[in-house]
Amino acid sequence: MPSPLSADRPAGLSPSGDSPVEVLIARTRQLRTDMDAVRRGAWSDGTDPEDRWQRALYDLALHHLEDLDEHLAQLREGPPPAAGSPEALPAPPAAPGTGPAPTPAPGRIGSAEWELLTDEVRWSAEFYEILGMDPAAHALTLDELPSLVLDQDRPRLTAMVTGCLVDGRPIDGEFRITRPDDGRVRTVHMKGEPVLDADGNTASMWAVLRDVSELRRYRRAVSETRDSLRHRRTARSGQGLVVEPQEAVLPPWHGSLRLPRQGGPGSLELAAGRLPSSAPGEPTGSDWYDACELPDGETLIGFGTLTGEPSAVASGTAMLIGALRGMAMAGAAPGQSAVWLDDLLRRGARPVCGPALCCRYAAGTRTLRWAGCPAPVLFRGGTGRTLRSPGGQAEAEQRLEAGDLLVLRTAGLAGGADGERRLTGLAESLRDEPSAQGAVRILADAFGGDRHDGTGCFLVARVHG
Repeated sequence: MPSPLSADRPAGLSPSGDSPVEVLIARTRQLRTDMDAVRRGAWSDGTDPEDRWQRALYDLALHHLEDLDEHLAQLREGPPPAAGSPEALPAPPAAPGTGPAPTPAPGRIGSAEWELLTDEVRWSAEFYEILGMDPAAHALTLDELPSLVLDQDRPRLTAMVTGCLVDGRPIDGEFRITRPDDGRVRTVHMKGEPVLDADGNTASMWAVLRDVSELRRYRRAVSETRDSLRHRRTARSGQGLVVEPQEAVLPPWHGSLRLPRQGGPGSLELAAGRLPSSAPGEPTGSDWYDACELPDGETLIGFGTLTGEPSAVASGTAMLIGALRGMAMAGAAPGQSAVWLDDLLRRGARPVCGPALCCRYAAGTRTLRWAGCPAPVLFRGGTGRTLRSPGGQAEAEQRLEAGDLLVLRTAGLAGGADGERRLTGLAESLRDEPSAQGAVRILADAFGGDRHDGTGCFLVARVHG
């Protein structure tokens, strides 16, 4: 086979004399264009698990190509200018009210070095940008860096840094941060190594950082669609006793749903997302949700978790959703429905149990009535608070406003005082996100790494004017 490189020109140069990096950029962009065309040609309505799995893989492949394009562009640009230099200063901030602060390009990589003897710290402009810090601010020392990291991930960062400085091990891991400029939670990947002096002692630590939030979201989508496809095929082959409850009985809508369907003032845009466990081999969970329009024009929303034997959970989920709809169509109030559902599940041949939240929403008056737990979290005007449920058959009522966002979540997700603070701390990011599906992505990025003991689920509802 002949060599792709001509013997009469320098290696890596194209016939036009382009540099090797320019050639790679051109090839990458052409491949990205071709991949996007193939993806568009494979479009489907998203109701088939195999179609959703293929779509998720196409999206992940495109994201990798976009990252590669960005990395090659940085190579072409050369080493970044020092932070604080005129070349590194960012554009002036946008005027108030013009939208959220821009997040860094997903493929951008920042670099940093910490001198141990002099305590000198050097960050590139991209490092500041990824962390959401003002380039004029002082670069954080290794002792100060954990102040940006979520509490759950600080031990991970500490262990990586300690292993690098003390044992000379390379750093290669992820952790989540809260960006000071916009309050968004992002997942970053750090890779680095110790720099040794002439005596073999660690003199400094060097590292590169990039934002991998979008990459993790695409990978979660691939994992979820692959799991649902595997369970579906297992059930069809007769090798399994039960299909995953989520795929078997949950509402068939994907993406977002508008209720009432005719839209109009006060209508809700709903979207749901399920977070798989981060523990290998962990089951995909028994979270359930439902939303439908009732004959009287109101909207029914149900949400909860079931526990019990897997086969009992599957049949219990189907029975629960059907019973909840029947009760609501018969005129049962949320409080009565919550009590009847609990009694129905406990009296089955194979009893199951779990918290449930029953809601009815009237678009005309923008009134939400609910009973059960966990209580909804209301985001309004850049702040968030958990609505309080009286418990039992007693109902709570809340008048909503155009632009409000309701978040329903499973009991183990964003639980406790710390979890509630983290959830309500996303108020600014959620305010700037107009779509319910976008809000689900923000929640998934913030809480996707928490599920070490099972799955979690969010359902969000945005009130339209």
